[in-house]
Amino acid sequence: MATRTLISGLDLKRPRTRAVYFGVLAVTAVAFAAVFIYPLYWMATAGLKTPVEFAAQTVTVLPEDPSVSAYTDAWNHMRIPHFFLNTVYYAVGGWLVQLSVDVAAAYALSKLRPVFGKLVFAAMLATLMLPVAALLVPAYLTLTDLGLINSPWGLWLPAAANGFNIYVLKRFFDNIPHDILEAAAIDGATRLKTLTKIVLPLSRPVLAVISIFSIIGMWKDFLWPMLVMQDPEKQTLSVALQRLSASSQVPPTEMIAAMTLATIPMVVIFVIFQRHILGGLSAGAVKG
Repeated sequence: MATRTLISGLDLKRPRTRAVYFGVLAVTAVAFAAVFIYPLYWMATAGLKTPVEFAAQTVTVLPEDPSVSAYTDAWNHMRIPHFFLNTVYYAVGGWLVQLSVDVAAAYALSKLRPVFGKLVFAAMLATLMLPVAALLVPAYLTLTDLGLINSPWGLWLPAAANGFNIYVLKRFFDNIPHDILEAAAIDGATRLKTLTKIVLPLSRPVLAVISIFSIIGMWKDFLWPMLVMQDPEKQTLSVALQRLSASSQVPPTEMIAAMTLATIPMVVIFVIFQRHILGGLSAGAVKG
């Protein structure tokens, strides 16, 4: 069955039409790429400028006298390695907790079919309609009563039950043939063993997507870690940079260099795993 497109295949065989089509496509792709890449480029090159050049009214696209001194000063003076390790610890721990809770909830709702399962699933999806700001006060008061302020669990527990992740996982689990699970049950496999030995290996694409979203979400989160991690030594990288930026002793180029260093890991992860993100979200069935 032929695919309907803006320009037919017959027209694309004409040299002039093909040249115009791919020319417009290339210009559009370059324009969109420039819009998204230029802010990252400006941030990276601003850290290579001197404070005088950075504060000048005339904007320079390329640094006149590039130097990495702002990056080295930010790395040493702002204790980037310490806060970087803090953020990695919180991101990895949050990923493990979130994956454990969301996989168990999605598997139960999809394959175990508990009583009032549809109602519970609808309530989980309803949480996606609530603004995050509306949940800050009750969540903070709950953690205060539990004594979890300045504790990693104060970051991990509120993010454990993620309605979006549960929805994506349940949709994928629903497409796993029930015959496979019945065959495993006949062979004597328990529900837990079926989950760990059959369902999870088949769900690697969607698990990769959930893992990437979880790590990136924990890494870039700012407001909640700022409320929970009040001890300066336990703060994440984003919160520490905000606290240090309030000090007039930090030059602007050094602060921008620190922001660039904090951004690099997430940009690298997205560039490497972008195909897995698109493939995992579009995966809807298990093939033969």
